[in-house]
Parts: sequence; structure tokens; C-alpha cells
Amino acid sequence: MAARIALVAEIMVMALETLRANKLRSALTILGVVIGVTSIVAMTALIRGFGDNLQALIQQMGSDTIYVSKMSISSFAAGKDFLELMKRPNLTEADAQAVKTLAPSAGFVTYHLGEGPGGQPQRFTYRNTATKRMPVLGAEENWLQVNFLKVAQGRFFSEFEVQRRRQVVVLGDAPAGALFPAMDPIGKQIRIGKDQFTVVGVIQKRPALLGNSTDEFAIVPATTYQKLYPTPRFRGYLMRFLVIGAVARDGATREQLLSEVEQILRSRHRLRIDQENDFDVLTSDSIMAILDQLTRAVVLALVVISSIALMVGGIGVMAIMTISVTERTREIGVRKAIGAKRLQILWQFLVEAVVLTSLGGLLGMALGAGIGIGVNSFAGFPVSLPWWSFALGLSFSISVGIFFGLYPAFKASKLDPIEALRYE
Repeated sequence: MAARIALVAEIMVMALETLRANKLRSALTILGVVIGVTSIVAMTALIRGFGDNLQALIQQMGSDTIYVSKMSISSFAAGKDFLELMKRPNLTEADAQAVKTLAPSAGFVTYHLGEGPGGQPQRFTYRNTATKRMPVLGAEENWLQVNFLKVAQGRFFSEFEVQRRRQVVVLGDAPAGALFPAMDPIGKQIRIGKDQFTVVGVIQKRPALLGNSTDEFAIVPATTYQKLYPTPRFRGYLMRFLVIGAVARDGATREQLLSEVEQILRSRHRLRIDQENDFDVLTSDSIMAILDQLTRAVVLALVVISSIALMVGGIGVMAIMTISVTERTREIGVRKAIGAKRLQILWQFLVEAVVLTSLGGLLGMALGAGIGIGVNSFAGFPVSLPWWSFALGLSFSISVGIFFGLYPAFKASKLDPIEALRYE
């Protein structure tokens, strides 16, 4: 056993000396491997970083909350056409009220307007300071309880203010910071578009997504929203995207509530048993399942694309190792003449190929990690460097060395020592 370890160590030293003697050729040979592994590590870092960041944001909404909307990411992930989805009936306040009244498992039930394609972003203005256009949501007074958000300053608007269509607003952290960087915003009068509102609260800061703020919004009473922002149309369809949110009461499960909500809305929409839902129901688990599915598909596509670069690098390794065998034919003959076995010759050249591609893999991992960290530092894009991405990159590079190094290694091991010694 010790003799075998010593032999492998000797072969690795010889392989490194050979690579050191041909630095430029070795560097050009492993370029394809470096590019392939770099792309695997760098893109995995960015994709996983995005996934982890989005997961943290989704978890804020609570594991027991369900959302019902006309269309959502689940429909698009299933490949459904946008115009077909537009033919679905719009959800209404009456649908939300029916869920609130008829679902025994429901605790809090609410709805909001202003998300999706029908949203009408506005500029927020205070004195001489104005923000860029940001979404304005119309919500009920219990919107916070369903979305598990908190008010950092002031309060949320009341049921009375919703019923009376009062022009009060609760700002997200981003517009509050932009308009009131050094003063208390509560009670101040701002303009949203051309309409004046009184600031009554500021929502607590939320995690950023892809380095971008998720706090660029404002919330007004749903009744006020309907009064000020008429529903736009698209090709004859009303772009009214009302989203119903519900949380199960104590003692009830999310699955019970989900089943009851589906039954109530299917009954209200007069759907037959054989007809699929004409609305989408989302939970944090279903969103994460869609995200995982998309992430796996992107990673698989990335591996396939990177494999092309690795294959090109492998072909280069095989070509250079074949040339190396030809150049060192006399050396191989001398080694065989003094007692080297075919297996030792084969191992020598195979290890050289593996060392060559492994160096490319290590360089690729370092470059990929550097790219991910650089993007995070300069662009604020979240990154994650899971250990398996490094293991995958190194495994691919070693596999390329073994696969493409076998032919030149076998060729070297089969050389006749007498013919090899005669070679000039």
C-alpha cells in the first residue's frame, strides 16, 4: 500500500514538473475547463443567492396565509397564455366578503388592489421633493394582520377611514426615507399624483430583493383607491387585479381554509366539477415550490451549457496530451527499458491529464467565486456559494481529465520500448 502511495506521489510530481516546463501550452489547454467551471460556480452563486433572498422575503408573509388572485406566477409557470388568463372573471369585494362570511376556518380575511398589470404607479411629492413612480395599493384596515407586516411609525388606517374614503396614506420605508430624511412624516401632507394625502404611518423595512428595495410603495384605503383610480382597460378587458388574502383562525389548518376558499369561489363562479379553477390560490409553500422548479431548470440549463465549454477543454487536453506522448516517445522507451510497467506509464499520463484539468477546475472555482463576490459588492446582487457548486465544478474537471486523458495514456502505455528508443 505504501509503495502504491509513493508511486502515485512520484507520478504527480513528474506531472507537475512537465506542466511547469510547458506553462503557456498548459494554460491554453485548460482555458476551456476554466471557463466551464467559472460559469458553473458564478451562475450558481447568483441563482442561489436570488433564491435565498426571495425565500426570506416570501417567509415574511407567514406560512398560514393564502392568497387568491385572477392570475399569478403559478399560471405563468404552468405555461398559460396571458390573454387566456385575462378572460377569467375578475375577483370582487363580494368574493372577499363571501370568504369572510362563509369560510368557517377563516380568521382574518382582506383584499387589496393595485398590484399586477392594472397597477397605476404615482409620484409622491412633499414640498420640493418628489420620488420616482411607485406602486399605490388600496387595502382594507386589516391588511397588516394577513400580510404579517408591522408599522414602524404612526399607525395603519382604521375601518372608519376606509368606510369614509379618507385620503390617508401609509408609506413604505423607501418613500418615507426619500421624502422625510430628517423629520417625522406622521401628520404631514403629501401629494400622490395630483391628490393630497395625510401620512398616518410608515411600514417597517423589509428585506431587499436582488439588491433592490421592496419598500417602494404606499397603501391607501381601498375605497379611496377606487374613487381616485378608475380601472384601466386592455383590449376590452378590465385590468382590475383584486387579491384576496386570508389567514386561518386558531384551531384551524391552512389546508382546511384553502379547501373552503376554493369551494366558495367555485360555487360563486358557477364552475362545474370537471372545470378547473378560474382563479389562482397561492401559499408560501406553493411559491417556493415554483421557485425551486425554476431554479432547478436554470441550473440544469447552466450545467448543459457549461458542459460544452468543458468538452471543448477536454478535446484540447486530449490533443495536447497526444502531442506530448509523441514528443516524449524516447523518454517512454527509456522508462520501459529500465523496468517501468505499462500500468505505470498509463498512470503517469492519466495523472498528468487529471492534474491539468484539476488546476483548471481550481482556477475556475476561484474566478467564479470572485465574480459572485464582485457582483455582490458592486451591484448589491445577493450571492450564495454552496459547497456543492465547488464539488460539482471540481468533479467535472477531474472527470474531463480522466475521460479525455485515457486515449493518450493508453497510447503511451502500448508503445514498444525498442521502437520508442529508435524514435527521433
